[in-house]
Amino acid sequence: MNNNNNHSSFAEEDQVTDFGFRKVNQTEKSSMVREVFDSVASKYDVMNDLMSLGIHRVWKKIFIQELAPRPNLTLLDLAGGTGDITFGWLKNGGGPAYLTDVNYSMLSVGQSRAFDKGYVKNINLFCVDGEKICLPDRSVDRVTISFGLRNCTNKDNVLAEARRVLKPGGRFLCLEFSKLIIPMLRPLYDAWSFQALPRIGQIIAKDGDSYQYLAESIRMFPDQETLKGMMENAGLERVTYQNLSGGIAAIHSGWRI
Repeated sequence: MNNNNNHSSFAEEDQVTDFGFRKVNQTEKSSMVREVFDSVASKYDVMNDLMSLGIHRVWKKIFIQELAPRPNLTLLDLAGGTGDITFGWLKNGGGPAYLTDVNYSMLSVGQSRAFDKGYVKNINLFCVDGEKICLPDRSVDRVTISFGLRNCTNKDNVLAEARRVLKPGGRFLCLEFSKLIIPMLRPLYDAWSFQALPRIGQIIAKDGDSYQYLAESIRMFPDQETLKGMMENAGLERVTYQNLSGGIAAIHSGWRI
């Protein structure tokens, strides 16, 4: 009976998506991802430091430099979570920002941090699904998503929505874990991802399973060239990317011309 039920729920290939290394129904993924981030929200920043050995802070500085913040530009930060990119944008002279996330728990941490940093007047906080952005066409100058795109159910829809809300001349930037381009480092990287991270997650966040998922989701994410093609298919132009730390992460950039 169970085999029949599983078969019927995945009967249509386009209804299936990845959740780490598992295949799940598309309608189930968003709630499963939400449970992961509900679980890890309070320890998310600490775990980011541990997961990347602090290197994520360097990556984000490079990312914000690429954004080239200016007071007359408006930022939409998708999957903005605890606010690192939004705060970096404002700290470096950027204009008004929308800090958004589909997860209330993550957004509440971002809101608390915004109060602590005195940024509340310059930030609008919204619970937003990146596949259905509640902003008008051509309304913002920059759209960012940092370590969030791999958790989205339909990445093509997110990219299309990002382009839709960009003004002509606006720019989309994605910072995400990518494909390591240094073969000799792969065994060490795999050991860190699949052995160390879940154990650290269990100790720090009392949730090893969520960090197992996060490690798996990185491996399932499109490689650099594939994501570049997806952005071009969404209508973004002059798409480029730069590898960080040998491809452990990458910054992809595209423009609405």
